[in-house]
Amino acid sequence: MATLLQKSKVMKIAGLSLVVLLAACSSDQRYKRQVSGDESYLETAGLKNLTVPAGMVLPLQNGEYDIPTPKKNEPVGLALDIRPPTQALSLLSGSRSENNADNSKLLLPNSPENTTLYEQVTAVLTEKGVPIAKGDAVQKEIVTDWVTWSRADENVPFQTRQRLAIVQSGNVITLVITNEGLRQGDSDVTDPAEISRYNTLLLNEIVDGLNRMRNLSENTATSNLQGIIDVQSGSDSTGLPVIIARAPFDVVWDRLPIALESIGMKMGDRTRSKGSIEVTYKGMSSANWSSLGVDRPTVEEGDYKLQVGDLNNRSSLQFISDKGKPLTQSQNDQMVAAMKAAFSKPIK
Repeated sequence: MATLLQKSKVMKIAGLSLVVLLAACSSDQRYKRQVSGDESYLETAGLKNLTVPAGMVLPLQNGEYDIPTPKKNEPVGLALDIRPPTQALSLLSGSRSENNADNSKLLLPNSPENTTLYEQVTAVLTEKGVPIAKGDAVQKEIVTDWVTWSRADENVPFQTRQRLAIVQSGNVITLVITNEGLRQGDSDVTDPAEISRYNTLLLNEIVDGLNRMRNLSENTATSNLQGIIDVQSGSDSTGLPVIIARAPFDVVWDRLPIALESIGMKMGDRTRSKGSIEVTYKGMSSANWSSLGVDRPTVEEGDYKLQVGDLNNRSSLQFISDKGKPLTQSQNDQMVAAMKAAFSKPIK
């Protein structure tokens, strides 16, 4: 009886130890960023100079095949972090990003929707619960308080403080995020890779918030009872002038027949899959243009191809003559006014 009781205690202790071990393993998240598999490569012998037998002539040395000697202080094995760098999201029309060890940047065109970027970023930070320690609307700078990032691949969450600055230069508005402090638990972190990672994470949170905000604004505008679509001047990737309609492709495509007719353009063949419409511009009388509230454009009468581009929650319009020439910047600006007036007409 005593023996059975002793064995029972041993089994319980062993079982309890196993539970504790599994619990400990399950709480350690380092495995999510560690290489798995055989680590025998760490036992590989180091490189040594080639011993050339007497009388043998070697070919000329070629640096292309030179194997550099690795730094001995670089992490290897389980200490090596295999997580890829965090990539910046590309959700905003006309945007691009730049990331380095010092900062993360979001570059946007200097368009009307980006002129209030400071107010938009402030609203996004507030919505996402990011505490703001200091905000300067004049200098367009924001300094966050400590933000805790709960991630599944970290045992102890990182905390960051960051500075956000909005800078305008020519046709570009740039949001710059720099690190003001990074710590994990009670330890300060100065690793450039980690600083870059968390700068990019905050940038992505802002981009996501701005995208949601603008999609909501576009959907609201689209569902407006009068169906007014805002129109502005823009340029394509090659710098040629285009017309930007602030509505999704499907909405603009369905509205174009009436809009084009109202400014003296007769539609011909059109291919939705290619976004292509053949139009003939016959012009209108001065009285008709006055009724629209715009001046008569200097665009020549004739046949044009209207190329409609899908820019997610926006659309681009580019008129190309039958000789393959796009409108000049001046003509494009005049057509912006005409299309804006056409899209401002209530839907009947």
